[in-house]
Amino acid sequence: MKFTKITTSLVLASCIFTSSVIANSDIPANITTPDVVKTQAVGDLHFKDGYPSDETMSKVQRYMYIQRAVNVFTDGIQISSMQAIQVGLESIGATSNKVIPISESFLDSKSLWLTGNTSTPYALFSVDVKNGPIVMDLKTPVLGFIDDAFFQYVGDIGVGNPEDAGKGAKYIVVHDSYKGEIPEGHIVLTTPTYKHWVAFRYADTKQIKQFKETFKMYRLGEGASKVKYMDISGVKMNTVHANNEDFYHELNEMIQYEPVTSGDPHYRGLLAKIGIEKGKPFNPKGEQLEALKEAAGIANVHARNEAFRPSNKDSYFYGDKRNWFLPFGSTMSYQFIKDGALYLDDRTAFHYVATGITPLMTAKFDGKGSSYLMTTTDDKGEALDGNEVYTVTLPPNPPMKRFWSFMAYDNQSRSILATEQRSGGFDSQGELVTNEDGSVTVTFSSTKPQGKSNWVQTLPNKGFFLLYRMYSPTQEWHDRKYMIGDLIKQ
Repeated sequence: MKFTKITTSLVLASCIFTSSVIANSDIPANITTPDVVKTQAVGDLHFKDGYPSDETMSKVQRYMYIQRAVNVFTDGIQISSMQAIQVGLESIGATSNKVIPISESFLDSKSLWLTGNTSTPYALFSVDVKNGPIVMDLKTPVLGFIDDAFFQYVGDIGVGNPEDAGKGAKYIVVHDSYKGEIPEGHIVLTTPTYKHWVAFRYADTKQIKQFKETFKMYRLGEGASKVKYMDISGVKMNTVHANNEDFYHELNEMIQYEPVTSGDPHYRGLLAKIGIEKGKPFNPKGEQLEALKEAAGIANVHARNEAFRPSNKDSYFYGDKRNWFLPFGSTMSYQFIKDGALYLDDRTAFHYVATGITPLMTAKFDGKGSSYLMTTTDDKGEALDGNEVYTVTLPPNPPMKRFWSFMAYDNQSRSILATEQRSGGFDSQGELVTNEDGSVTVTFSSTKPQGKSNWVQTLPNKGFFLLYRMYSPTQEWHDRKYMIGDLIKQ
């Protein structure tokens, strides 16, 4: 694609009338276009009685291409992120439907996962229904979900599914084009895409052993085949999407694989305008490539702005009293919808730092599920810096039935901060040092404080941000009556 001047010729026929030609003076000024339109974005645009000059058309074409490419990036982070997860799993041999990676000794910084954590073990695997429905026979309690290729929620698996509720059940994942029979006694998960990502969270390592002994996964009609398991603790891999022009190639890979019926038609229209269409090659060069580089740069900055400094002030959990905010934004919706409106910036921000979509992540259950807060600054609003020492204090008696956790993440990769402290964080399941009043103070610094302390290691010359997780929070937390402190620089 070239944004070159368009050569046109306009032949005007001369007509002679016996009566004089009178211009229509009744046209409202606000429906006309002046001869010169001045803009900050592309400079002056020139017209001749409303007809754009070649230079004007070329300028605006390039501008609109970049604008649409920016929207493709910000509105498609979740798709590129899903593609990066699929590629990352395949890079270590974790093929769809056959291999289930499990963080048996928890995740660590060697694996790049958007805001992964080291407090609970996970199974993170791919399911592909392109060649037919996939059956999952689950006999142990897990907290799980399945998301489609566009990171849309498909269904909950295990404890969060009311038909299972932790008792175990047979699930069948079926593409919506499937016309065959579905066996009775299965929980049906219907999906518009082929590829999927499944995440299971276990309460402890004992559950992992039981899971591996009893879980079955197979294509419908082929019978239960042996599933292979892979311990990914300490395994080097990358599941994070690109932030430069490579982002568009990741998107294209997913679009080429998935059926044309999947996804939002409006978004597919944006993709088509920048050259990404199913069944067609995508190989941007020259001016098109330069425009994509510029668009990716702008879009990445916007995503970082919204993820690290939300423009939606309603995202802040305690209002203007604290700097902790909700990664989901103000909607508290797994679909990012509020009052009939899709909050695009909230969706962009979430997918830039996180993975996994399920209603359970935003539901306000008393004593069930989990809740998440994020901060990128100290109490003065300054960005967190690994050269500094910070403390945060939690009031006594946190309203929860399980435990709380702090995790530190690298600003660049949005993955676990790569320190000598393998856990990357600190939680209340460990040896907790309490203050006299029952409160807990946690220190964040590159070197360990003297004496006993609750410590999270940071890195010199490295920016970081934090996630605070509450596992099984009670109603007092949801009512925001329990207020954790901001980080204070020492």
